[in-house]
Amino acid sequence: MIKLNRDYTLRVLEEIINIPSPTGYCMNVVLHIEKISEELGYKSERNKKGNIIIEIAGEDNSYCVGIAVHVDTLGAMVRSVNKDGTIKITSLGGNMYATLDGEYCKIHTRKGKIYTGTVLSTSPAAHVYKDAETKERNEENMMVRLDEVVKNKEDVKALNIERGDFISIEPKFTITPSGYIKSRYLDNKAGTACALSLLELFKRLKTKPKNKVKIIVSTYEEVGHGCANIPEDIDELIGIDMGCIGLDLACTEQDVSICAKDSSGPYDYGIRSKLIQLAIDNKISYAVDIYPMYGSDVSAALRGGNNIKGGLIGPGVHASHGMERTHIDGIENTIKLIYSYLMD
Repeated sequence: MIKLNRDYTLRVLEEIINIPSPTGYCMNVVLHIEKISEELGYKSERNKKGNIIIEIAGEDNSYCVGIAVHVDTLGAMVRSVNKDGTIKITSLGGNMYATLDGEYCKIHTRKGKIYTGTVLSTSPAAHVYKDAETKERNEENMMVRLDEVVKNKEDVKALNIERGDFISIEPKFTITPSGYIKSRYLDNKAGTACALSLLELFKRLKTKPKNKVKIIVSTYEEVGHGCANIPEDIDELIGIDMGCIGLDLACTEQDVSICAKDSSGPYDYGIRSKLIQLAIDNKISYAVDIYPMYGSDVSAALRGGNNIKGGLIGPGVHASHGMERTHIDGIENTIKLIYSYLMD
């Protein structure tokens, strides 16, 4: 079995996790990924919406396998400013507001200034508000408290904070001695790190995939249209996104998940069968699961009318859209499976 460069994968993952990229605000992380691919000797291009496309030449370039990952994350945006100088927010993607209460954040102004703050309930103090513990954590009941001396709307305006400014949440990236990776936005920067590790792997081993490969790093997956249209030469598209954990699901944080069906319907039976057989043959720890409340960039590509067949895999991630956690084993098993698939 192939020898993975664990240090490289974890370093790249930490780098991209710590570059704020709420959906619609991915310019900086895109530049960083372009730099990574260039350093490894691969050419990349961008489409009009800002997705990166990185090509890996194959032994036979008449057939093309697409790999879809997304680097955009959940986040928020300034909706308005309250009378007391706190900020009303609007969600980008499916935030679970209960997990945001008390989290540190950054406001990215159009002037290039970054201000820090904290996301809080509008009843944030137990010694002041009777409903501090019981108040529902939803968009209408949340605010950002700025770390600036502001008393009113005018004070905030003087900081050049405007409606539409992006808000990113502190990810709190941590690797434990037992191999767990705790952070926000493993969905889907863990999958992106897997794809970038493929670039390093092909270069280090001096190998080529069986067919041409195009890695698409999308920037609008969290709002549903990241890969709505893809390069015309792609014949099949495999998403690397998070595997879900809980309820009747079999996946753990140490596994690579192979998704049979999500909210968009079943994935291609032939691709899924091949992935399962490769996992068995190569002794890769895997699980097959169904995610009824999940959609992927492959879902967007299929709904967009692209003439492809699709599959979906990814490392097991616990507590999605909250304080997420995966394990280095799950990430490594994902890289091993997709590498085996591309070499088969």
